[in-house]
Amino acid sequence: MTTLARDDLTSVARDDATLRRFLHGLPGVDQVGAEGRAASLATRSIKTTAKAWAIDTAISMVDLTTLEGADTHGKVRSLCAKAARPDPSDPTAPAAAAVCVYPDLVATAVDALRGTDVQIASVATAFPSGRASLATKLHDVREAVAAGATEIDMVIDRGAFLSGRYLQVFEEIVATKAACGPAHLKVILETGELATLDNARRASWLALIAGGDFIKTSTGKVSPAATPPVALVMLEAVRDFRAITGQLRGVKLAGGIRTSKEAVRYLVMVNEVVGDEWLHPALLRFGASSLLNDLLQQRHKMTTGHYDGPDYVTVD
Repeated sequence: MTTLARDDLTSVARDDATLRRFLHGLPGVDQVGAEGRAASLATRSIKTTAKAWAIDTAISMVDLTTLEGADTHGKVRSLCAKAARPDPSDPTAPAAAAVCVYPDLVATAVDALRGTDVQIASVATAFPSGRASLATKLHDVREAVAAGATEIDMVIDRGAFLSGRYLQVFEEIVATKAACGPAHLKVILETGELATLDNARRASWLALIAGGDFIKTSTGKVSPAATPPVALVMLEAVRDFRAITGQLRGVKLAGGIRTSKEAVRYLVMVNEVVGDEWLHPALLRFGASSLLNDLLQQRHKMTTGHYDGPDYVTVD
C-alpha cells in the first residue's frame, strides 16, 4: 500500500508540477513481481458450487458490447434482448450488467431495455482515439446522457498523458464527470498504449483522484488490452485509494477476455487483492462481446453434464 495521507489528495492537482510530483512519487511497480503474482493467482482453481456461483457472478458483470461501424438498430435491439435474458431457455440465468453502444444508438437501447435493470452504457469523448477538442468530447457525453445513458465510458488523451501533460488529462476527466450528471463515469486508460505498469498505476491514480467511478483497462481496439498484471496494478490502486479516502471505486476489465476460465481467474484475483466486496457488478465489470456465450455454454454444461454446440447460443 502507498504511504500517502488523505491530505495529499486534496491539493494534488493544484498545478501541473504538483500533480507530476504526486504521480511520479507513487511506488514503482515491480514488473517481475507483478507478473509472478498474477501468474500464481491464475493457478487457483474452484470447483462445483463455487464454480457455478463464479459463472453466474461473471454473467451478471458483463457489459455486453457492440462498437462497430456497421452497428444497426436491429443489432442493438437483439443485443439488449440477450442482455436482459441471456439464456431464453433458462430464466434462472442472471441478466448482464449493461449494454454498451455508441451514443447515436443509446435511444434504441433505452427503448429495448425499458422495464429491466440492465444499464445503458455509451462510449464517448471521441472513442476510441480521444483525439478531439474538449468541447466536442463534452457534447458527445451530454448527448449520450440526454438520450438515456446511465453510464459513460470515456477515453483519456493518451498523447497528453504520455507527454506528461497530466493536468490536462485530469481536467478533462473532471469536466467529463460533471457533464455526466447522474450517469456513472468509467475512465478508459488504454493500458496497451501506456506501455508500462508504472504508467498504468499513474493513470489509475490520476483517474481516481479526478473522480472516475470506474477505471477501465481498454477500448478493446488496441492490443494488448486487459492482462493479469495490468489488472493487478489497477486493483491495487482502487484498494489503496479506498484505504486513504474511504471511497469505493470500480474496475472494468475490457478487451481480450473471451473464456469462462479467464473470467473466473480474474474473479479469484479480485477476491485476493481487494476482497469480496468488489465481487459485485457495482464495482467490477467485464467489457466483452464473446465472453457471455462461453459463460452460458459452461453454465449449461454444469447443469446438463454435456457440452452444447455453437448453435446453443446466439451469434453477436
